[in-house]
Amino acid sequence: MRGKSLLICLVIAGVAAVGYRWLPSYYNPFVPLKLDDRPGKITQYKLRRLSPEACANLLSQANQKQLIETQALADSAGECPLKDVVRVRRFGPVSLSSSFIASCPLALSSALFVHQQARPLSKTMMGSELVRIEHLGSFACRNIYHRPDARRSEHASAEALDISAFQLADGERVTVLRGWRNDTTQPWLKALLSASCDYYGNGLGPEYNAAHANHFHLGMRGFGLCR
Repeated sequence: MRGKSLLICLVIAGVAAVGYRWLPSYYNPFVPLKLDDRPGKITQYKLRRLSPEACANLLSQANQKQLIETQALADSAGECPLKDVVRVRRFGPVSLSSSFIASCPLALSSALFVHQQARPLSKTMMGSELVRIEHLGSFACRNIYHRPDARRSEHASAEALDISAFQLADGERVTVLRGWRNDTTQPWLKALLSASCDYYGNGLGPEYNAAHANHFHLGMRGFGLCR
């Protein structure tokens, strides 16, 4: 009986070893992240565990592939010091209402989110290409909700972006404030917010609280809280 159990364990171990060897890299949490990895929890896990060097290398690759255009910025001191941040100028063919400062994880996560999800969802659900993203900013040296007794906001370390509107190639401009209450655009906006879960630590929208009625807050803290 003991010998039979041992044989079964060996067979299971052998199957697992073969399966692991042929497992696609985007399903393998131990293989380094690639820019073309499919969205999902494994990709999000890899994004969250990137070393500063690995993040910088992938961001450089993303620039070369024109998924994003960034400019390196000098480190800064002060009440909210910044290190290894970049200025994001656009996401490939998708322009911005203005450039913004971002940590490497925020910049890389945003590039993948726009390329892999925001653009395809816009084409599929709205029938038009996404051409512009409007935002309310990323870096702000403040506490959460500006409360003096609260902890520092993600914005204080340039690890969150507040998106307020999307512009499509057909000329339609959809704000989060009005679009969330529109039967035509709400499904698309909800799909965008839901898709952000695969890249950011948190994605907060109009249904989270009144403070987010007019924007999506996409931040790096946490592990996939989107609502």
